[in-house]
Amino acid sequence: MSASTIAGAAAVASAAPSPDAAEPFGYCLNTSTIREQKIPVEQEAEIAAKAGYNAFEPWLRELDEFAKKGGSLKDLGKKIADLGLKVESSIGFAEWIVDDEAKRKKGLETAKRDMEMVLAIGGKRVAAPPIGATNEKISDLYAIADRYRVLADLGKKVGIIPEVELWGFSKTLHRLGEVVFVAMESAHPDACILPDIYHLYKGGSSFESLRLLQGKAIGIFHMNDYPDTIGRDKIKDADRIYPGDGNGPLVQTLRTLRDIGYRGMLSLELFNPEYWKQDAALVAKTGLEKMKAVVKASLA
Repeated sequence: MSASTIAGAAAVASAAPSPDAAEPFGYCLNTSTIREQKIPVEQEAEIAAKAGYNAFEPWLRELDEFAKKGGSLKDLGKKIADLGLKVESSIGFAEWIVDDEAKRKKGLETAKRDMEMVLAIGGKRVAAPPIGATNEKISDLYAIADRYRVLADLGKKVGIIPEVELWGFSKTLHRLGEVVFVAMESAHPDACILPDIYHLYKGGSSFESLRLLQGKAIGIFHMNDYPDTIGRDKIKDADRIYPGDGNGPLVQTLRTLRDIGYRGMLSLELFNPEYWKQDAALVAKTGLEKMKAVVKASLA
């Protein structure tokens, strides 16, 4: 090996993130956190950028509303990029998982339209939650894996990766193991999952189980916290609070994510009505500061 090759290899190694890097993760704002302030999606992006986030996670209903009012998704994507933000993920609700074949076909049509909108703004991924199967359990996980593969194949054609999303309140895919099973048994090269602090608690999953994954198995990770004074059976989305303000094992979970090689985005996803009463810019800024504080604590 030549001296120049050795030097080049050393440079690459020094540039790679280490487990003790000061900023092992990126930071993303999920627009649910400020959605009830009724701010147009382009202004939400401005708020995220001004607060200091690296990425932006919009909901498809916002993009749809923007487009229906005559907005150009391509121009919106340019604006998001000019603000220095990436669209690492997005939130959609296509019924890809249901048993009813006709509904599933319609759900895939919705998914294609959603993916095309996400692609238009420069996005990479879209959430694939068990919408339509929350009140009844689909027990055949192999069937779900096959349906996810169909969805992932569609994503491959469009250029967007669907993430199997964990929903702790759902009768279908409410445990981490179920979500991982579906992604794994789909045997799709782009398969990945979308975990969430709140949903891990709500569904009764072990946070320690994240150790069994590789970082690349996670598309994006939703950040929030919760008061453990509210039991899993009663806690709801509105009870989510800023990271570090509750009792969730956030520090250890972040250490686990770092240990398994996850270097993606931590996306702040809250639905707290008290935060919705406050100035959106303040909520976004406070959320980022609290996420960074928890990450810093995890590095100690």
